[in-house]
Amino acid sequence: MDGMKGGSPVIVALDQPDEPSATACVDALGEAAERYKVGSVLFTRAGPPLVAALVGRGRGVFLDLKFHDTPATVKGAVAAAADLGVEMLTVHAAGGPGMIAAARAGAGSSPGAPRILAVTVLTSLDESEWRAVSGPGASPIAEAVSGLARMTIEAGADGLVCSAHEVGRLRAELGPAPLLVVPGIRPAWSQSDHSGQSRTAEPRAALAAGASYLVIGRAVTADPDPRAALERIEADVAAASR
Repeated sequence: MDGMKGGSPVIVALDQPDEPSATACVDALGEAAERYKVGSVLFTRAGPPLVAALVGRGRGVFLDLKFHDTPATVKGAVAAAADLGVEMLTVHAAGGPGMIAAARAGAGSSPGAPRILAVTVLTSLDESEWRAVSGPGASPIAEAVSGLARMTIEAGADGLVCSAHEVGRLRAELGPAPLLVVPGIRPAWSQSDHSGQSRTAEPRAALAAGASYLVIGRAVTADPDPRAALERIEADVAAASR
């Protein structure tokens, strides 16, 4: 993880709908949060200034826009994200090896260049929805993820976004080098709504399976005391690593 800031594997998902609510969340979490995920809804509302503000506060930014376009367009989009100072960003593996290679070129090769993470199969999809997308004869999600994962790493991606149900197998198949970023993390004590994710796991289990980073949203941001919730998760994660 050369060039990455900080030691915590926790990324807080800023899934707020606008800049004021996102900034209020960042203020509430203070120094407890090292990294934030900024997705398409918030980025469309608040744009590059929000990302620049987070970077200016010394926070790592995982820009989750899932670029999927022609290689030239994706290369330009990734170069623009690199200019913002983001640490990680996402592209769709379905764009193919040429697009992945173009994204890698757009990121550059400096020590602080953003890491390219490929999204294989969205964690919101279960097997029935995956068949609806890929056809009745489609391979199971696990097989599709493995094939797409190998292709993207060979094409130059730094890692993958994957569900906790896939991370152990992918770590075994790909070895220790790729970053594996896992959304859908839900502490057992959290009562928040996680209906957007079908394949979830607790933090310790995901780390034990080989996750590099854990993306945690409403378990922190919807808690009445978000900083206390994050600190509780961080303590649990730290205990798991000892």
